[in-house]
Amino acid sequence: MWLGVDLGTSGVKSVIVDDAGAVLAQNTASLTVQRPHPRWSEQKPANWWEATKASILGLPAELRGGIRGLGLSGQMHGAVLLGEGGDVLRPAILWNDGRSAEQCVPLDTLARRHTGNLAMPGFTAPKLAWVRENEPDVFGATQSVLLPKDYLRLLLTGDKVSEMSDASGTLWLDIAARRWSAEVLDVTGLNERHMPRLVEGSEVSGTLRKSVADELGVPVVQVAGGGGDQAAGAVGAGVTEPGEAFLSLGTSGVVFAASSLFEPNPGRGLHAFCHALPGRWHTMSVMLSAAACLDWVTRLTGFADVESALKAAEASSLAQNELPIFLPYLSGERTPHNDPAAKGVFSNLTHETGPAELVRSVLEGVAFGLRDGLDTMPSPPSELSVIGGGARSSYWAQILANVIGLPLIYRDGSSVGPANGAARLARLAVTQDDIADVCTQPKALAHYTPRSNTEERLALFRSLYPTLKSSFGDI
Repeated sequence: MWLGVDLGTSGVKSVIVDDAGAVLAQNTASLTVQRPHPRWSEQKPANWWEATKASILGLPAELRGGIRGLGLSGQMHGAVLLGEGGDVLRPAILWNDGRSAEQCVPLDTLARRHTGNLAMPGFTAPKLAWVRENEPDVFGATQSVLLPKDYLRLLLTGDKVSEMSDASGTLWLDIAARRWSAEVLDVTGLNERHMPRLVEGSEVSGTLRKSVADELGVPVVQVAGGGGDQAAGAVGAGVTEPGEAFLSLGTSGVVFAASSLFEPNPGRGLHAFCHALPGRWHTMSVMLSAAACLDWVTRLTGFADVESALKAAEASSLAQNELPIFLPYLSGERTPHNDPAAKGVFSNLTHETGPAELVRSVLEGVAFGLRDGLDTMPSPPSELSVIGGGARSSYWAQILANVIGLPLIYRDGSSVGPANGAARLARLAVTQDDIADVCTQPKALAHYTPRSNTEERLALFRSLYPTLKSSFGDI
């Protein structure tokens, strides 16, 4: 049995899986986010540790006692600043923190050249540039910078280690060479001494300290490198070979495609990162509001819940070409616009537009946003596996298939996810089993193929953002 721990933004999830990938037990301990100022998003690393212990201790003792390895996954891009002796110097700045937009400007050209990615406020390097300018005492005391899951690793093993997939999201990694970039580190006032040692996600990163193992009721086992949440999720979904891809339809929306090559496209806001497995990379488009838009329009229109909103949308008889067009930029947008100031918009409203039609428009608009992301990929896939909490509606599934223009395969969500991928990486690290034997794809539950052409409405959707961009203003 293998233990996977995923440090998310809203909670820490721990799972125990067997060699077949079946989830034997799972438990989640909640977390909250602190927002002391507009655009700030922070958490205290001490709360991560308490939630991690609670999450693991909530698993059955007889299963905990039988694990053979532990893997870590977590929210990417966060900045944990450690001083002399490993003391945490300030709350961690999270992936969805937007305070460092100004610091991205001088970093961008260098970042494109050395990492193949745009400098975005979500990444770690601009956060440290902000700390350097606004909290010089904290910056001066900083001896080490760790990502969220790697701070947990430090407490679990005593070792400062990261791995390639999560490190890709710092903007300090030379992703093609899979090593730290001295040039980008230098421009933010840091060097490799501030960085953790790097391993592959399927390699051993350290051994669980006996005192921690005793506290958690687990054996002293090896800890795998693990992965950033999306790369670990890909391992859990069996998306590891070139041409394999998945769509994650959660609060945000992600299209993730595995590759044997480093294929950057920074001009379109595409992320090109290392995979959690050696010799592999991935491209990833990110839209910031996906299922979150459905939650929003449900509240806006007064439906009792999302299920009621979807049922009304499916019953609507208004012709598709008479629906409003919806821009799903409620939280700004990453791919393809990289515009934190972008706003949500309903266009082409008429007297015939009612609550159900607004819901239909939102479902279609999110699909258009995902299609925008897919079309930035240098090597587009031939089909997409679909995972995530927003993936449960067959009505929305058909809209997505029509807009994206690819077959969609909905897979067993109970056996995918970052925590499951972390557990699989633990198995690979300990046993050196073949990747193909471990990273299998979960059972397919449903297939959807495109049934109608939406290119005319897609063109209308794509005409709106450049027309309205100047009206959005600054952040």
